[in-house]
Amino acid sequence: MTESLATYDASTVGQKISTIREQKVILDADLAAIYGVETKALNRAVKRNIHRFPADFIFQLTKEEDDALRCQIGTSKGKGGRRYLPYAFTEHGAIMAATVLNSPRAVQTSVFIVRAFVRMRAVLMDTRELARKLAALEREVKSRLDTHDAAIVDNLSRIMDLIDPPSRPEPPEPPRKLIGFGVKESRAKYTTKATATKPKRKSAR
Repeated sequence: MTESLATYDASTVGQKISTIREQKVILDADLAAIYGVETKALNRAVKRNIHRFPADFIFQLTKEEDDALRCQIGTSKGKGGRRYLPYAFTEHGAIMAATVLNSPRAVQTSVFIVRAFVRMRAVLMDTRELARKLAALEREVKSRLDTHDAAIVDNLSRIMDLIDPPSRPEPPEPPRKLIGFGVKESRAKYTTKATATKPKRKSAR
């Protein structure tokens, strides 16, 4: 059963995109639902025009990939499931599928497919740029670890300053004036009184 065209936009289509073999792809069942056809009808159209679908447009999942994807999205095979492993369409493959189906709905919804993949690429680019910066910082830290431990402390300090900038120090308070009169006490000088020496008496002869 297919959903109405109004239920799809770039955001909802983006939820159908998965990462398999380091590529952003959409499975045949999801693509067929978006294009308003049955999954087997989509795959038949692809097989009739297989020359338009090189390996970077479409590939079939292995059993391990299918099981891993089911665990990831939390779906079960259920009763009367598919007899074959699903196909995954890359961005170019999804657009090519719209052309071979040759239906007005497929042409219309292919716009949402393009926008969804473009959005996913933008997110991926931002993530890769962040990962690149973190990897560069990690290499710098590791290169200095054995040579200069002080540099490590400096790097960590810079990171913490970026995350939590230090607050500006408050200006020192002016010295407070003492209330009342201050008496400066002079130091007492202590002297010892010299004792007078008595003259010696001359002895009488």
